[in-house]
Amino acid sequence: MDLTALRNANPEHWDKAAAIRTLTLDAVAAANSGHSGMPMGMADVATVLFEKHLKFDASAPNWPDRDRFILSAGHGSMLVYSLLYLTGNADVTLDEIKNFRQLGAKTAGHPENFLVDGIETTTGPLGQGISNAVGFAMAEEIQRAQYGKKIVDHYTYVIAGDGCLMEGVSQEAITLAGRHELSKLIVFWDNNNITIDGTVDIADRTDQVRRFTASGWHVIEIDGHDPKAIDAAIVQAKESNKPTMIACESHIALGHAAQDTSKGHGALTDQGQLKAAKDGYGWPHDAFEIPADVKSAWEAIGARGASDRAEWEERFATISDRKQAEFNRAYAFEAPKKLAGAIRTFKKLMSEDQPKLATRAASEKVLNVVNPIMPETVGGSADLTGSNNTKSADMGVFLPENRKGRYIHYGIREHGMAAAMNGMALHGGIRPYGGTFMAFTDYARPSMRLAALMKVPTVFVMTHDSIGLGEDGPTHQPVEHLAISRATPNTLVFRPADVIETAEAWELALTIKDCPSVLSLTRQGVPTVRTDHKAKNLTAQGAYVLADAESKRQAILIATGSEVSLAMEAKAMLEAEGIGTRVVSMPCMELFAQQDEAYRKRVLPGGPVRVGIEAAVRAGGWDRWLLGERGREAKAGFIGMSGFGASAPAGELYKHFGITAEATVAKVRGLLG
Repeated sequence: MDLTALRNANPEHWDKAAAIRTLTLDAVAAANSGHSGMPMGMADVATVLFEKHLKFDASAPNWPDRDRFILSAGHGSMLVYSLLYLTGNADVTLDEIKNFRQLGAKTAGHPENFLVDGIETTTGPLGQGISNAVGFAMAEEIQRAQYGKKIVDHYTYVIAGDGCLMEGVSQEAITLAGRHELSKLIVFWDNNNITIDGTVDIADRTDQVRRFTASGWHVIEIDGHDPKAIDAAIVQAKESNKPTMIACESHIALGHAAQDTSKGHGALTDQGQLKAAKDGYGWPHDAFEIPADVKSAWEAIGARGASDRAEWEERFATISDRKQAEFNRAYAFEAPKKLAGAIRTFKKLMSEDQPKLATRAASEKVLNVVNPIMPETVGGSADLTGSNNTKSADMGVFLPENRKGRYIHYGIREHGMAAAMNGMALHGGIRPYGGTFMAFTDYARPSMRLAALMKVPTVFVMTHDSIGLGEDGPTHQPVEHLAISRATPNTLVFRPADVIETAEAWELALTIKDCPSVLSLTRQGVPTVRTDHKAKNLTAQGAYVLADAESKRQAILIATGSEVSLAMEAKAMLEAEGIGTRVVSMPCMELFAQQDEAYRKRVLPGGPVRVGIEAAVRAGGWDRWLLGERGREAKAGFIGMSGFGASAPAGELYKHFGITAEATVAKVRGLLG
């Protein structure tokens, strides 16, 4: 590639792009770690995008109507760090650039949304960024329909590489975006034909242009190093009524000895080659040195959006006080004041009616109360709407012809759904939730993990939560999934016992701001066990005494979900034998762990034998509560699963696997000796 010709064709553009390339080389060399090639190859695209199109204000990186820029190929993190530093973002200083990938630095190896204002989403696992972006674009469409174009009118831009497009989740995201005609989503494909193992063709022969076109996208092919072609393509993309993929033919590690090779993907640290690359760029400056004129040109780009933001603030001031308050409340993840009262009223009614119903059906009842007073909720299901019960009566369906719809048919795309929901939450102003079967958390798992890492309050509604789903058999019967979910840091896992606990779990999931929730809900009907109305949200304590011993307390039964009613049956049988038994409902182990020690000891005092009851495996935290927090406070046993389920009616399965009141009583007797 003739770098001199590129440099001479547009010297001002070249120097701005070279600043990205040289900062990348210097930071990766200093860290002796990182990925140099992608930022060097896509610097021209990023420069044109930021200079001529991206609506942002470096002094206010969280301004709601900014354009969103997502680096899906997150290993190339120095691209976004360079852009943020050059444009004047307060979080990314030159010292942060120099400390790239070091302990305590905001410039982590992959971009982390919670470390830097201006990074929209955490990327690293390939395919996540482009899939999050679909949620960002959906959120923009929904909010534009709610508040009008003068308040919400922005684009979502993505840089994705070959690896992103190979990951299966990208296909889910691409086809979902095409179906919904998300015209404000623009993806730049870094078409450099290189992966870590070699050229792309050793593993893939997909015609990406035809793939995107077949999925309903507008596709443009350009030279990714021609600033005029890049600019023209973005202009054309903005005029399309479809999402656009701009295929940017590029050279990984442009200008370096490793250009167009697999070595160019990783850390380029050889000092001689680094100097030769800089010489090729016409860059005579020291490491981390950006000439004043180049830095000021970039800072002018970062400041350009201040006028756009000021104009937006003026427009925002013209809408009603009610709309302003609603908008600000939703962006702050603040639940409406009406929510607590609505939940209390619902709980009181249910305590009086005492229905026997599946907690998935209870969840639907709660949503019919909640969604009309929370216009920011956006629901959906992975083709299981009638099974997950996630659609409330007031929700229209989100479609190109109905952007006011707040219910999304995600199709059989569990992973894409979870990633898109994360994108909606990250966009701001949306409380997303979506459903599938609990067993299919396996398909959604990478995005569920990232929700926890990113500290976003996505709500994962997982129904058919045990062998209780019955005849569909072990492929659909989750036994290890509760443990996996509970093992994930910064995640709240709720397994409510009845309609009351389901309402309380939803109240918590919709008020928490900094972690995702997993709602594990039954297919089979369960009785109401909370028959005495309590205004207080007892689920917020994680566990509580549902029924205390009538005789001298000798046993504590700890149960979750559908097994709480089973524990109550066993309690009655034990009390009839003179064995005083306390029943503890534990809808959320994580919240119980957060309570003070005194409360935990009151609920689970030392002395009595303890038996846990859950139609799942004994893992994911059970031993802490069964054996005691020091592992020696109690004799303990567990009634649950030790392997996979089987295909049969639910009642037969519970008997077959020994998850019964009779088995619980026998376990207590055995422990008491």
